[in-house]
Amino acid sequence: MNILTLGIESSCDDTSAAVLLNNKLLANVIANQKVHEQFGGVVPELASRAHQQNIIPVVDTALKEAGVKKSELTAIAYTRGPGLLGSLLIGSTFAKTMSLGLGIPLIEVDHLEAHILAHFIQYDKEISEPSFPFLCLLVSGGHTQIMLVKDYFQMELIGQTIDDAAGEAFDKAAKILGLPYPGGPLIDKYAALGDHKFYNFPRPQIKNLDFSFSGLKTSFLYYIRDNLKINSDFINANLNDLCASMQFAIVKTLMHKIELAIKQTGVKQIALAGGVSANSALRKALIELGTLKGWKVFIPPFQFTTDNAAMIAITGYLKYKKGDYSTIEQSPYSNSKY
Repeated sequence: MNILTLGIESSCDDTSAAVLLNNKLLANVIANQKVHEQFGGVVPELASRAHQQNIIPVVDTALKEAGVKKSELTAIAYTRGPGLLGSLLIGSTFAKTMSLGLGIPLIEVDHLEAHILAHFIQYDKEISEPSFPFLCLLVSGGHTQIMLVKDYFQMELIGQTIDDAAGEAFDKAAKILGLPYPGGPLIDKYAALGDHKFYNFPRPQIKNLDFSFSGLKTSFLYYIRDNLKINSDFINANLNDLCASMQFAIVKTLMHKIELAIKQTGVKQIALAGGVSANSALRKALIELGTLKGWKVFIPPFQFTTDNAAMIAITGYLKYKKGDYSTIEQSPYSNSKY
């Protein structure tokens, strides 16, 4: 029996809908919200209003691109959390209403699990999937975690940030440098033109497999502030090298912990997930280290790095096969269960 799953993602500021035929992607539509750029970050109230405007046309477009009628859908999966509650309410309410109207199963999805399970989406051509167990470095604006993935829904958190996430460190560094929001991709862009060894920013030494990026962020802030007092054009004159050096410090910290995790677990398969997995230096560093150490490395396609409904749909499909359905009484949650 073929399973047609509609996935709906609305955890933050992107409204997305995707359609999967079993595990094969038919459509993945994302509506971005430009309104937040002028505020230098996501404004929750504006985000939820934009979701209200976007969700119907986004779902309609995804179904048309997939060549699927509403009546042909097998199940509807939606992001229950974590995320912004106002945004999650829009997606969850729409999904619940649609599943009731069509009389088909409703499936709630954890956003972080979905990022990891995006590695099992098939599209265009057959892609290599990780086998169990594998490690996943999940890096985003709100999370930096190392997961030991034993099965699709058997995941153990073995390392996490104790303060700021890596993505937040990228965005804060960009803000300090006066770069527009979102700043992470701009750090990556300018870093490619700079010397990553020009400045030696400190890398935090945290025990076990946990991370900390607040000290690095503060050190970067003070360094920029002190040098601007001496030379008001310091940032403009050294932008590329500053971006490259800051990025290098973050990536090296992540690689050190991954190497330690593999030594501790003996698992030599490592997957990358989350919005920061789009960073070119991180992707390159993991591939190079994996080649050197003999690891099997899995890098997600760019379209599955940021928040997207394809990852929600694949998680929904896997849950559907287990008979793990949801009820309309389940409420969204803002904080991660991991």
